[in-house]
Amino acid sequence: MIRPSRRTVLASLPAVFVTACTTPAAQVNPVGPPRTDGYQGAWLTEPYVMPASSLTDTGGASFPLRTGSNKPALILFFGYTNCPDVCKTTLADLATALNRVSPQVRAKVQVVVITVDPERDTASVLRNYLDRFDPEFIGLTGKLARIQEIGLSMGVVVEGTKTVTGGYEVLHSTQVIGFDAERRGRLVWTQGTSIATYKSDLERFAASMP
Repeated sequence: MIRPSRRTVLASLPAVFVTACTTPAAQVNPVGPPRTDGYQGAWLTEPYVMPASSLTDTGGASFPLRTGSNKPALILFFGYTNCPDVCKTTLADLATALNRVSPQVRAKVQVVVITVDPERDTASVLRNYLDRFDPEFIGLTGKLARIQEIGLSMGVVVEGTKTVTGGYEVLHSTQVIGFDAERRGRLVWTQGTSIATYKSDLERFAASMP
């Protein structure tokens, strides 16, 4: 019997985590061998590889995903500014966790947010939105097709805009992915991760890097 690797199992999760940001996503615990690494998020034994792609930051400059930040830990989230609940909660929890770590840890961690609603999330809109959480968060935008391609390469589904009565929804996966200095996606945190878990994992993740 062939057992799926942890990467294989996690690759099947995005369909579960795709949400319109209006209702909680199902909680699924990735299966795998007993944990010995101390992380509470899911550690990928077969990590995602950051694609050699570029998007545009909120200042209008090109941002290469692999080299745009010189901080060793890059924490990536896909969301949008008009999301009524999930995106706000996730970003607020990440910001709070980073406010609780030491300055040494904070200096090693960069949060990057890629909009899944580029038509409405202009550079200024995205910048103003992220500033409410942490001015150091980097916001990226680009063509929706490129964003979808980038997301798919790391298990994130972006289904685009869905029109609903009186407004719209944007369907997308809600996991947060932690990339190391070589831009390998090593950690995955699912919707509902606590501030305490983010803080503990980010401290351990940053400590593992020079």
